[in-house]
Amino acid sequence: MTTEEQLQAKQGVLLAIAAYIMWGIAPIYFKTVAHVSALEILSHRVVWSFVFLAVLMHSGRRWRGFVEIFRTKTKLVYMLATSLLIGCNWLVFIWAINANHMLDASLGYYINPLINVVFGMLFLGERLRKMQWLAVFLAACGVLIQLIAFGSVPMVAFALAMTFALYGLLRKKVAVDAQTGLFIETLLLLPVAAIYLWQFADSSTNNMFHNSWSLNWLLIAAGIVTTLPLLCFTGAATRLKLSTLGFFQYIGPSFMFVLAVAIYGETFSMDKAITFAFIWGALLIFSADGFAHSKKKRLQAVNHP
Repeated sequence: MTTEEQLQAKQGVLLAIAAYIMWGIAPIYFKTVAHVSALEILSHRVVWSFVFLAVLMHSGRRWRGFVEIFRTKTKLVYMLATSLLIGCNWLVFIWAINANHMLDASLGYYINPLINVVFGMLFLGERLRKMQWLAVFLAACGVLIQLIAFGSVPMVAFALAMTFALYGLLRKKVAVDAQTGLFIETLLLLPVAAIYLWQFADSSTNNMFHNSWSLNWLLIAAGIVTTLPLLCFTGAATRLKLSTLGFFQYIGPSFMFVLAVAIYGETFSMDKAITFAFIWGALLIFSADGFAHSKKKRLQAVNHP
């Protein structure tokens, strides 16, 4: 590896860590505006993300990719579907944080990589290795035990994991970079968000002219909370292999877990403890298998250039 490649890899690692830490501590922001309804926060998130992304699109001269999407009906349909999925994911996440279900949100993002593997098998023709099957089986056992022994289903976790996995699956079908894709998604959601804020939101905070400056700045910051980690993630993705990037994805839910238990006092009940134990075991096997498979491929590449 050349010095330049080593520098790129180091930058990629730092950007990946920054992105996942920001996603992991995002609940602190949403807790700060917990007195604002989830739909209202979501609407501000869409509006201000659109504004910030529009500035970035213009400064980066990315309009060609934007226009290409609108020239292809199939891609536009996919983008409409992904915009609805990410909107639902954001709404469930905001509601979960403000309704003291941060542990469930954490569980959802722990489950997500395993759902991605299953979706790859079902929809992309990918084959699961034996250890991947074992990881999926362990995760399923954890959920089944919670269902049978405690009569509860982690609906918030499932909603977050499924919407984000479907979102990722559909985004694979559209050849568009993360920044342009999110800009189009916020653009498609913008009319709904704007109409809700101006016509339907009935609260003491829906009129920004009547709010304090501190609250308005917090609402505007929803755009930064959305776009800044995405930019770091995009920068990391261009500098690191996907397999390497995958090892950082557990930073986010781990931060959420610590925040939920240590800072915000959510109860780590027995049903959650059992489910988490199975999921963590599954992810340990999943990660170890991924590391071993990646190492094997590198050795094959060296022996058979």
